[in-house]
Amino acid sequence: GVGMLLPSICRYHARLFRHVRLFKKIRISAIIRVLSVESSKKYDVDHIRNIGISAHIDSGKTTLTERVLFYTGRIQEMHEVRGKDQVGATMDSMELERQRGITIQSAATYTTWNDYNINIIDTPGHVDFTIEVERALRVLDSAVLVLCGVGGVQSQTLTVNRQMSRYRVPFIAFVNKLDRQGANPLRVLSQLRSKLHHNAALLQLPIGLENNFSGIVDIVQNKAFYYDGQAGETVREGDVPCEMSEEVDRRKQELIETVANVDEQLGELFLEEEQPTNDQLHAAIRRATIKRAFVPVLVGSALKNKGVQNLLDGVISYLPNPTEVQNFALDASRNEEKVELDGTRDTGNQFVGLAFKLEAGRFGQLTYIRVYQGCLKRGNFIVNTRTGKKVKVSRLARMHADEMEEVNEVDSGDICTLFGIECNSGDTFVTGSDLNLTMESIHVPEPVISLAIKPENRNDDNFSKALNRFQREDPTFRVMYDSESRETIISGMGELHLDIYAERMRREFSCPVTTGKPKVAFRETITQRGEFDYLHKKQSGGAGQFGRVIGEILPLSEEEQTYLEFSDQTVGMNIPRNFIPAIEKGFHEACEQGMLTGHKMIGLKFVLKDGAAHSVDSSELAFKQAARGAMRQAVVKAAPIVLEPVMSVEVSAPIEFQGSVIASINRRRGVLTGTDAAEGYFSLYAEVPLNDMFGYATELRSSTQGKGEFTMEYIKYEPVLPQMQTQMMKDYEAARTKTNK
Repeated sequence: GVGMLLPSICRYHARLFRHVRLFKKIRISAIIRVLSVESSKKYDVDHIRNIGISAHIDSGKTTLTERVLFYTGRIQEMHEVRGKDQVGATMDSMELERQRGITIQSAATYTTWNDYNINIIDTPGHVDFTIEVERALRVLDSAVLVLCGVGGVQSQTLTVNRQMSRYRVPFIAFVNKLDRQGANPLRVLSQLRSKLHHNAALLQLPIGLENNFSGIVDIVQNKAFYYDGQAGETVREGDVPCEMSEEVDRRKQELIETVANVDEQLGELFLEEEQPTNDQLHAAIRRATIKRAFVPVLVGSALKNKGVQNLLDGVISYLPNPTEVQNFALDASRNEEKVELDGTRDTGNQFVGLAFKLEAGRFGQLTYIRVYQGCLKRGNFIVNTRTGKKVKVSRLARMHADEMEEVNEVDSGDICTLFGIECNSGDTFVTGSDLNLTMESIHVPEPVISLAIKPENRNDDNFSKALNRFQREDPTFRVMYDSESRETIISGMGELHLDIYAERMRREFSCPVTTGKPKVAFRETITQRGEFDYLHKKQSGGAGQFGRVIGEILPLSEEEQTYLEFSDQTVGMNIPRNFIPAIEKGFHEACEQGMLTGHKMIGLKFVLKDGAAHSVDSSELAFKQAARGAMRQAVVKAAPIVLEPVMSVEVSAPIEFQGSVIASINRRRGVLTGTDAAEGYFSLYAEVPLNDMFGYATELRSSTQGKGEFTMEYIKYEPVLPQMQTQMMKDYEAARTKTNK
């Protein structure tokens, strides 16, 4: 019986298998159609928002972005930055980011909310990766400034605020982590006003704090919002709790007064003692926010899934679309005259875009471009206005973290990526060869720390490939070869910055490297006047060399300490005019290597008063050598000293660690310039030599149980201690002797 049933059972299973396979095909093709419809959907420019999410370290930027992507349906499940499942957040796509729990590179994505298209760039919080924030804010129309409900305005918040001011980026503030012990949104609001000098007011109030944080109250609408469901995906409206109604009324009046001070239309209603409607108040808040006269403050907890949907509503309600922000280009054909770009989606406008970031990913060389004007289609030809090169756009895509979604065209206001385009960060692209426009450049801070680096395997070709790629990606990462020490020197924004690149070389290029102690950019200068009268004379058969220079070198003022000056005060033709540039060049070459320790010389003025020339033997080379000899002669008389860079350091930590933090700064020859304390945290301001700051990050973490943070930036040069100068001179002489042998 079983033998007779077996063929029919097999036929049944075969039919079932064909049906399942057919069903899968139909389902997959339907999904592909949905994706293609979604990606090809075009939005009106009024329905576009380009935002960056910026904040201090560990304020919850990436966690907030993860929630935004989940609630807008962009991702199907959420993962934590340091989650137990070891998956990591969507925007932290680099393995190093997931391992360390920090954001290293800014990541771009896009999503939709209530039929609005929102382009988002999640940026790092560490000062070491400040260029990522800088170039993101350069191309974005607006931002969300995330503030920790406990820490409030911290050191990197001040840096981000300066960057937003530099590019005049309107923003809304989101006070995060209200579920944490010690959270206080009113204190954060006070710091926004006192430390950042913003005209800010609360638009929302939390219902409870810390463990009792259960929802928020919208002050404008006079409604309470609660977040139900396993991940807070269901927003439930309710009445304002009775015990909060009085405070809500008071805060609404404060909000109206604050906005009325900077908005003319609302100000007229306020003077006439008329209560504005919700629509009038919303419109006034939007106008004031876009012109950077007001900062709306929203509250919530991204980790506990509260307040994120209301934040998205705030982004749409109060932040500008691309046409509401003025963007200018410089017209090289009209003497760098400013030209305002037209952000409307009109096919008649010629394409203008700015390459703001380069990245070599798994898809090859990616160039991130912000479209400021016109439309760009796949197959179009674009011109790099810096080089004049014309290239074809073979592929266009939009990025979702490290995933690529190809598109056929992009319009004004969009952020996209191109493939295989040779360019530098900051280059401008246009479609019309008659357009000679360049966008205003991105501010690139100077590196503050250097490190000697070499590959463990000397013949490793990947070493130079990695350095070249990193330099193209990151303008703050510099590489130079020191011919004297025969070392490759890398420079960057901090220890973590260079440590990450050394680790990336090992992981991405299979090129393990060895790093030496970071080299500090010491300098040499003079402290008094030094005279020179130097004759360079050389005869070796035939035309010789003859050049005489007379003058003095003078120290510059403290404000001009980092400069070099050349002054020609000669009268008559003792030195022919065509030799003066050679003397200046010789002076600058002599300053490249000081006499005490071999470091560059700064802060001095070379005054040329007189000299002599020979009708046959004088040449540019002779006078250049004469200038170098004159420097050697005069510097000895001018009491030279060695200078070291001094950093402005700000340390933030819980107040119970204040004693140990001050002691560690004193041990590092720091000079305290001020302290600041507020509700359990203190900030300490000091000036510390950079040479004594190495390893401080590790020491601070260990002495404050990982709760302390610091930031530093260059402020000035100061003389080193006499015993340190003596030791440096001995080391320099020993190294020279060894090299000469």
